[in-house]
Amino acid sequence: MDNFDLKKVRKKYKDNRDVISFFSGAMGLDIGLEKAGLNVVIGQDFEPSCVETMRANGHNVLGGDIREINPETLLKLTGLHVGEPFMVCGGPPCQPFSTAGKRLGINDPRGSLFMDFIRMIDYIRPRFFVMENVKGIVSSPLKHVSVKEREKDDPEQQLGTVLDVILSEFDKLGYKTVYGVLDAVNYGVPQFRERFVLIGSRDNEDIFLPMPTHFQMHQNSEYRWKTVGEVIKDLENNPGEYTSLSGERKKYIHMVPEGGNWRDLPEEIIPVAMGGAYQSGGGKVGFYRRLSYNQPAPTITTSPAQKATMLCHPTQDRPLSIKEYARIQQFPDDWIFKGTLSAKYRQIGNAVPVGLAEAIGRAIISTADKTSTIETKRFRGTSVHNRIKNAMELGGRSYGD
Repeated sequence: MDNFDLKKVRKKYKDNRDVISFFSGAMGLDIGLEKAGLNVVIGQDFEPSCVETMRANGHNVLGGDIREINPETLLKLTGLHVGEPFMVCGGPPCQPFSTAGKRLGINDPRGSLFMDFIRMIDYIRPRFFVMENVKGIVSSPLKHVSVKEREKDDPEQQLGTVLDVILSEFDKLGYKTVYGVLDAVNYGVPQFRERFVLIGSRDNEDIFLPMPTHFQMHQNSEYRWKTVGEVIKDLENNPGEYTSLSGERKKYIHMVPEGGNWRDLPEEIIPVAMGGAYQSGGGKVGFYRRLSYNQPAPTITTSPAQKATMLCHPTQDRPLSIKEYARIQQFPDDWIFKGTLSAKYRQIGNAVPVGLAEAIGRAIISTADKTSTIETKRFRGTSVHNRIKNAMELGGRSYGD
């Protein structure tokens, strides 16, 4: 924006906390940000069932393809102006990048959604942005295109990673960034779930990834990892709707103890139960997987009854229910999910856990309010405190080298 005066914007909108959300899904990220103290003024998604879910819960929604959305029109819908929003957030698909095109463009149409996320930030100019995605984005290589196709654009251009492209694009917009892989279990979520998180600051503020709040070992139970039993055990007699297992799968899961999987089946049954997967490589940990009440859940998938991604109840011969899925992802009990049963599982399985989102929101608010650090003249007990700090950082984030 040629007429964008950063000093005026900072002064005029310094107390604003409004957020515009893209690729909102079932709004796990948005709920967490609101719990942190932010105000999501509008959400967006292409999937009709997600749009229905947002509307059913009383949220302002713009349905449709982000590639067809005019950012000026979007701002008019919210009553906000360029530079005013506190944050833009979302999780655009980024894996299908290639090196074709003037801006390291994308061959796969899904990949261009990232560029449209960039386009929105470029026009809206929020004070901060948050982008989340799969952890593989840190090391995912750019897709190769033919030598002939590369040469007609830029023969000197080198292949890199998807993350290289992402950071380069945000650098062009003038945003300071910090990124890493966070595990939701370290933020009070009863689930191991690693997600890539990228935070950007328009005003070069001292942004940081949220420090862990929960640990595998802690003298105070409030700060230990949360378990499946803590959040779903009360639903045993009232689980609500859930998908069913086929007769064969139900027969085999009945033989698996709490916290086990296919390896716990009788040895002579395993080849038949596993079928063609028996000879395949990999750990196959999701086959006939039964959760444990005493541990955090594995990463919630979009389909708990599929043979390779089973997420079955600790003591009952069935997959987790919609209610149980939602509890593990920390949605409020009164949150309404619309669409078919499979659509509901997909919405919940794709969501950002609420506790992780809240931690991200709190970290950004503390940056904005300049309350994140206690300034001291001397750091007492350096070796002791450094060990604690290092343990916290290793427990909550890992940077892609």
